[in-house]
Amino acid sequence: MRQYINITNNYPRRFGGRGNSVVCRGQHNRPREVRWRLSRRANYAACLLLLFFVTYSMPAQERSPVPVKGNDAEIARILTPRPQTAPTSQNRSITISDAVSIFLQQNLQLVAARYDIDTADAEKLTARLRPNPEISTNFSDIPLDLRRNFVTPQTYDYGISQTLEMGGKRKKRIDAANANSELAKAQFQTVVWQMTNDLKRKFYTVLLAESQLNLAKENQKTFAEIVEHTTEVFKLGEISGLDLQRLEIEKFKFDTDLADSERDYELALRDLRVMLGGDYRTMNVEVAGAIDYYQSYNFSIADLRDKALAARPDLKAAQLSESAANAAIRLQDAQRIPDITVGAGIEQVPADGNTYNVGVSIPLPLSDRNQGERAKALIQKQRAQNDQQIITNQVLSDVDKAMTAFEIQKRRVELYRTGILTKVNNIQTLTEFSLKAGESSTLELLDAIRTRRDTLAGFYQTIFDYQMSLLDLELATATPLQ
Repeated sequence: MRQYINITNNYPRRFGGRGNSVVCRGQHNRPREVRWRLSRRANYAACLLLLFFVTYSMPAQERSPVPVKGNDAEIARILTPRPQTAPTSQNRSITISDAVSIFLQQNLQLVAARYDIDTADAEKLTARLRPNPEISTNFSDIPLDLRRNFVTPQTYDYGISQTLEMGGKRKKRIDAANANSELAKAQFQTVVWQMTNDLKRKFYTVLLAESQLNLAKENQKTFAEIVEHTTEVFKLGEISGLDLQRLEIEKFKFDTDLADSERDYELALRDLRVMLGGDYRTMNVEVAGAIDYYQSYNFSIADLRDKALAARPDLKAAQLSESAANAAIRLQDAQRIPDITVGAGIEQVPADGNTYNVGVSIPLPLSDRNQGERAKALIQKQRAQNDQQIITNQVLSDVDKAMTAFEIQKRRVELYRTGILTKVNNIQTLTEFSLKAGESSTLELLDAIRTRRDTLAGFYQTIFDYQMSLLDLELATATPLQ
């Protein structure tokens, strides 16, 4: 008959007097271990080791807040979402400053470009991480034939290990991630710089189209009055029908000009609304100002070159690219140093007692397995240095070309400001009075109207070209000049 479980106080004899073990006796009255319990000393040692390694690793997984200042503050201001105002049925007049503010707040391309910064910041989180500790458990001498009447004493191993990065890998990894983050921010500023300049060009394009539209409306109104007056004169028999037909044909040309001007204005306004961001179909805005506004500027070519070399974001990005390459080189050089893994554990044999073990594992760097990554980092540095030279030459060339074009456009505007606009206006006004008084012909009036229209259209285009040359200077120097 199988005897029941017999609880004995044999644990002090086996494990140093630290508790109880449960033993049962089977057939032939042979003892068989049913279950055992770790000694308190082993529990304390394992808990202390686990607490040490977990406490060592946890701060590396947390992200500490970093104060935002400098360029980071400017980028944060751009990327901060603003509350959107509900669309209204009435058009809102905006200045060029208002357009830039709206663009920085809600342009979808800027929103897409900022994801590169978010990705770089995520890499900074990864760079701060430390290797996690590892816990291992091993059971040996476990019998496969459970039908036997005796059990061989088993061995139980518990261990914990931690990999320690040598050669300052973690710090250099953080430095490389920070350098890549700064590079991503500089590249984002390059996108903002280029797209803001493009927005201003679209704004002035709308002003030009609006001025040409207003000129076409004015010419159409003038012609409608002339045709009405000429029709009355024709009914009185003072002129022939040929002159009236000529006026009607000329009016058709001006009507066509008006339709073309309306089309150009609507397309230019739509392009501006798309550039501002959001749903352009519900963005009821129109531009404020006039294309004929002119302000003269005088610049020094040496001063513009210095500003460009100091402010161009693409040149800054090239310089930061070299810094990122240097950080990558230092990190890849540190990878040659092998990491050390330290560990501690407990080996427990219920029949004989506990033993503790401590070990260190060091890989043997018999062959360098990081040559390719170091070579890539060195090539990236050389490429960054070459890009700096290319961009520096391009910056100086952009400033010289933009300055030359600006001076030419400035002289063209000054030619129109010598009094030619006043003269063409006076000629048309006097010719209208002369026609009504019967002292001039319809052909003379048509010629005066064409001359005024072409002169004003040329003046508006010249002012527009002057503003474009000024924007070219701003683009070349990355500095607001207006």
